[in-house]
Amino acid sequence: MLPVFALFLLAEDCSRTVAEAKRAFDARHFEAAESAFARAEAACPPQAELYLAHGQVLYLLGKEIEAEGRMRAAVEADLQNTAALYALGRLYYQQKRYPEAIARLKRVVDLDPDHHRAWDNLGLCYDALNQDREALRHFFRALDIVMKKHPDYDWAHANLADFFLRREQYEKAFQLAAEAANRNPGSARNAFLTGKALVKLGKEELSLRWLEQAVKLDSDYSEAWYLLAQAYRKDGRKDDATQALVKFKEAQARNPTRR
Repeated sequence: MLPVFALFLLAEDCSRTVAEAKRAFDARHFEAAESAFARAEAACPPQAELYLAHGQVLYLLGKEIEAEGRMRAAVEADLQNTAALYALGRLYYQQKRYPEAIARLKRVVDLDPDHHRAWDNLGLCYDALNQDREALRHFFRALDIVMKKHPDYDWAHANLADFFLRREQYEKAFQLAAEAANRNPGSARNAFLTGKALVKLGKEELSLRWLEQAVKLDSDYSEAWYLLAQAYRKDGRKDDATQALVKFKEAQARNPTRR
């Protein structure tokens, strides 16, 4: 067993290193933050929050294998830590490991039945698996919670709007997308989904302000530029349509992996 003085030094070093890691993270110096979190793990007693923070930084650095390891360590350190379980579920969803994501996210809602983000992401997982009934059940549960408790959360409405757009239920998609845009007018995706729903409803003229807002908020939104070009053309604005197509190609060149 370490002497009391050594334990005091260990605790002081732990606190100092964690503070250093947090400062680097807040400054978006992720390499420095990752190094500090690694040193903090060596200096601090085992704790889920530290492992999770380390894992999140590793994920931001594109080190997904290492990130998974630290997130799993966080869960193992505290089996009821919903933040760690949710982060691991999100990681698996991003990796298209949907059954594994579902298992972690279900554990989250078992522990916290009002965890709206977990319900929403369960909807995304079942959507990806083409299990529409389960997807809708989980999306609607997320909506119930956010309507009562989270007036600023827009993702549940936007994700369900996207779901209905892909199933050609355009009126439902429009209502949900418009609510998402109302909740978060700074989201390019919300503006795009609203505009796309209006295009599908044959209301190109009304769609223009939404699509223009989408590319104003995100000039690299290639899909929005392409749809805007189509809407301009149907509205008889050929020059604007041509310019929008140029912007579409430029955005694609800058971000070839983005739709």
